[in-house]
Amino acid sequence: MFGFLKFFIVQVVGRAGVGIDNVDLQAATEVGCLVVNAPTANTVAAAEHGISLLTAMARNVAQASASMKAGKWQRNKWVGVSLVDKTLAVMGFGKVGSEVARRAKGLGMTVVAHDPYASAERAKALGVELVSFDEALAAADFISLHMPLTPTTDKIFNDESFGKCKKGVRIVNVARGGVIDEPALVRALDAGIVAQAALDVFTVEPPKEGDALVNHENVIVTPHLGASTMEAQEGVAVEIAEAVAGALAGELSATAVNAPMVPAEVITELAPYVTLAERLGRLAVQLVSGGAGVKQVKVVYRSARADDDLDTRLLRAMITKGLIEPVSSAFINLVNADYVAKQRGLKISEERQPTDGAIEVPLETITVTIAGVKSKFASAISGNGSITLEGKVKDGVPYLSKVGDFGVDVSLEDSIILCRQVDQPGMIGKVGSILGQENVNISFMSVGRKSPRQHAVMAIGVDEEPSKVTLQKLGDIPAVEEFVFLKL
Repeated sequence: MFGFLKFFIVQVVGRAGVGIDNVDLQAATEVGCLVVNAPTANTVAAAEHGISLLTAMARNVAQASASMKAGKWQRNKWVGVSLVDKTLAVMGFGKVGSEVARRAKGLGMTVVAHDPYASAERAKALGVELVSFDEALAAADFISLHMPLTPTTDKIFNDESFGKCKKGVRIVNVARGGVIDEPALVRALDAGIVAQAALDVFTVEPPKEGDALVNHENVIVTPHLGASTMEAQEGVAVEIAEAVAGALAGELSATAVNAPMVPAEVITELAPYVTLAERLGRLAVQLVSGGAGVKQVKVVYRSARADDDLDTRLLRAMITKGLIEPVSSAFINLVNADYVAKQRGLKISEERQPTDGAIEVPLETITVTIAGVKSKFASAISGNGSITLEGKVKDGVPYLSKVGDFGVDVSLEDSIILCRQVDQPGMIGKVGSILGQENVNISFMSVGRKSPRQHAVMAIGVDEEPSKVTLQKLGDIPAVEEFVFLKL
């Protein structure tokens, strides 16, 4: 289905779960290794465990059970608190956080949430109010943590944040242990600022024997069981296996963490344009003398669709690949294209131009312009020190439609010879005769000109790479001012 992506992804790391803090994402990206996770299969299991800990903590289930097993009957000691009409602050409103909020609403709780990336519309649909971090702390009777561990969230629950909470707040953590400063939590528990905590995750797993937090009377703990249901384990195994197998087969999984995350239907629709984008970049850089020095590139997408209906991330990555790969020994793919471009100082700007064409077609044309180049060929065909190539898709096949100011009609399925020449009779025959004598098969030929008997550009598609002798013979034709062989 996605054959145009095959071989772009040759290494994959699969994370059987949602969190990727145990994967060196930067190192993987640098070498073009795709990282995929399994973020959906264990969502319900994690949410259910969060609610289990919430209710068990509120009613002292674990402590009361341990007390009875020790032969005691302590009804007065283990009096709990009700959940109804209490406020739960969900910290991290992603997949798991949303499911916890949904279930907490069913328990009669008021739910607020903090997540700088969450959709207000989505929160509103669940009857949840999005608030700031400090507002969430101040409002919460219970706090449920569902945020990833990042440099920003590392130990975000510390002495300062606990000091902003209501006295007697209760905390559940089924996210990542590192988001809590554990010694600070012990201090908050001892001071009565935090009444209880229910923890499934820890900074160090398993915690050291005799850990003060694990052994605190007002803390209940489980050994990272958030995703540990039979159904979730099977679902995660299937989800990650499909993601890894798909990536190695040339598909871009929707669970890709460090590559453009493009829905499958969009990938299918953009397939021929992806090929066009990569080959326009590849052609453009080969027309520039010393292509490795390219720094400024402008891409223009002409489409009848609204901006919101045109996702160009995949196209930009492929243009980048086309621009860099011919002049670099580095392996470039969709994963590391933007990273390598940044390292090389290559800046790609994008512009979208509306048209009155058919909205069923994603794009009418893609134009790639490299500015400020040193190229005799580029100067001659554009006159402004830049090289501009325009392309389009016809019947599912990418075509080159313009070279500088000259219109052509060239399939981008084969390698191309571009000749800058004087427009005069017999040129097509002379070029065709030389290539035929050297057993180079011509797949197409197109000539673009502004006016008769003036300058023109001839584009010739060839099935085989011409020898240096053959190319020299073409250059010796008096009317040919310059030519370039472009490998695709």
